[in-house]
Amino acid sequence: MSTIALAARDSSTMVRRQLKRVVRYPAMTVQLVVTPIIILLLFVYVLGGTLGSGIGGGRAAYVNYVVPGILLMTAAMASTGTAVMVATDMTEGIIARFRTMRIFRASVLTGHVVASVIQQLLGMALLAGIALAIGFRPNAGVVEWLAAIGMLTLFAVAITWLSVALGLKSPTPEAAGSAPMPLILLPFLGSGFVPTDSMPTVLRWFAEYQPFTPIMETVRGLLLGTPIGNSGLIAIAWCAGIAAVSYLWAKSIFNKA
Repeated sequence: MSTIALAARDSSTMVRRQLKRVVRYPAMTVQLVVTPIIILLLFVYVLGGTLGSGIGGGRAAYVNYVVPGILLMTAAMASTGTAVMVATDMTEGIIARFRTMRIFRASVLTGHVVASVIQQLLGMALLAGIALAIGFRPNAGVVEWLAAIGMLTLFAVAITWLSVALGLKSPTPEAAGSAPMPLILLPFLGSGFVPTDSMPTVLRWFAEYQPFTPIMETVRGLLLGTPIGNSGLIAIAWCAGIAAVSYLWAKSIFNKA
């Protein structure tokens, strides 16, 4: 069997392992999926009237505006669980056991990443379904939907590799659960909930140049037809850069452990 075939076989085994862990221990998954839904309902039904008026519409306009940011928040929250599971594997000795077996070393990390991306996409699909039920009305065609899904998938891959690296670096699962938390705040400090031009100068500068904003603007433009400008290229560059750097960082930590 070729090296590529062995790598694919071992990686698929590790993906199944991670998916079974998700099913066997659903409490964290439920929490990470339900929290963005609660945030969506809170902002739409409690704050949506006022914030919607601020962007030139009512609650219905605000639903359309806020969904892309919460989609990214859903992925960021799910990646927290990935960091915890990676740290758990590193501290409970299972990695040492894997190293005594004839398996493709990188498959352990690949299994975490692929399973987490699947979990994130399912969580985002559930959130989108609830958003549609409460008034989210995208006007995207098939091509735009596919492009938006591709953008969200690329983001999920990037943020998952970053979470894997943070999980490997964390000394305990508890520390790993806190390490990715700043990522969850970035949609608030970007264009996820209000336009950046409503912010003070220093905060507006940060909001416009941090990585989440061009990704949210790209998804918003694809689904709702708002101007994208150069946000699409910047978003792809951010995701590719984060994924590449995080992959190399995670690989280095894993090989030294």
